[in-house]
Amino acid sequence: MRYELMVGLRYTRARRRDRFVSVNSLVSMAGIALGVWALIVVMSVMNGLQGEVRTRLLGVASHVQILADPPGRLAGWRDLQALAASQPHVVATAPFVEAQALLSSGRIVRGADVRGIVPAEEARVADLGREVNSGSLDALAPGAFRVILGADLARALGARPGDKVAIIAPQGMVTPAGVLPRVKQFTVAATLSAGVQEADGRLALVHIADAQALYRMGGDVTGVRLKLDDLFQATDVAHALQAKLPQGVTAVDWSRSHAAFFRAVEIEKRVMFIILGLIVFVAAINIISTLVVAVSDRQSDIAILRTVGAAPGSVVRIFMVQGMVIGVIGIVTGLVAGILTATNIDVIVPAIESAFRFKIFSNDVYLIPDLPSELQAGDVVAVTLMALVLAFVATIYPSWRAARVNPAEALRYE
Repeated sequence: MRYELMVGLRYTRARRRDRFVSVNSLVSMAGIALGVWALIVVMSVMNGLQGEVRTRLLGVASHVQILADPPGRLAGWRDLQALAASQPHVVATAPFVEAQALLSSGRIVRGADVRGIVPAEEARVADLGREVNSGSLDALAPGAFRVILGADLARALGARPGDKVAIIAPQGMVTPAGVLPRVKQFTVAATLSAGVQEADGRLALVHIADAQALYRMGGDVTGVRLKLDDLFQATDVAHALQAKLPQGVTAVDWSRSHAAFFRAVEIEKRVMFIILGLIVFVAAINIISTLVVAVSDRQSDIAILRTVGAAPGSVVRIFMVQGMVIGVIGIVTGLVAGILTATNIDVIVPAIESAFRFKIFSNDVYLIPDLPSELQAGDVVAVTLMALVLAFVATIYPSWRAARVNPAEALRYE
């Protein structure tokens, strides 16, 4: 063992006259451990929330959509559907018609997104069928003019299954009296609760044939929805498919259609990383103060080392070892605590809620029954490297100051 490492490790152990240094070291270790623990837990929870919201959102939306460019009617969609179905990773396809409308029930009027679907095919590309309350997508039959409303939309309209609602299409009909909107009465067949405001608050599902009749689209559709075996292949599949699509048709993957939302979540995650990283930064400042006090207290020891031939670089390494030992112990403690907390958060959170009788994560607010957590190796590595770098940087100034101690001055009064 090199003597710098040996002396540095000995300096980390407390002596009776070094109690203040020892307490400072413990505070620094605790601060680094707390920061690393908080970073790992928060990053894991945000990963879990992002994954949960993505799953719910894509249960309503789709992995890839084939649309007209500019948006409008998509003619010849059956050939495009067959082309998409032949692509790698594509496991299901479904045509749809989507347009905005006003829904009226009595004197209440609400805006909505009307989506025409083929129930059997839609069930293969989305999870909407499992979210339908007191019914199924099969209730939508061509010519029956039935509608399935999002739970919040139905509540706002005061409509229940069996009630009538009027769907008012914005495209008007030209009459001698002027342009009049097209209105058709639909029977509420069921409601759906997807846990996503985009669906629960605005979505109205009808059969695709009824939507084509309401919006006078003939045999055309708005687009074709695709489901993949791996949602993270969506961008590659969309690019490969785009090269084969005719002019005026485009393929849009979920990362583009919901880009603003996922970009906001990613920015929030980075900001949280920076904010919680300040805890580790403050702990690193404590390492500086600890080593500065240690250097002042051990000037005579440094002078003796210099007089017996220790080079300034060796003195620097001694105090760097002492600072890095403090940092590494804190980092390892925080890593172990953070990983254990992140992987057992589904047990820890209910236990805390039961013990203190309050809800940390209310599903009435967040529409998610449990606090999700997804520990990712990349986050653990990033947190560890950041903490190690801060701990190392914190040792530079005190170690440099120790190397500048003048042996004659330090030993003058010894």
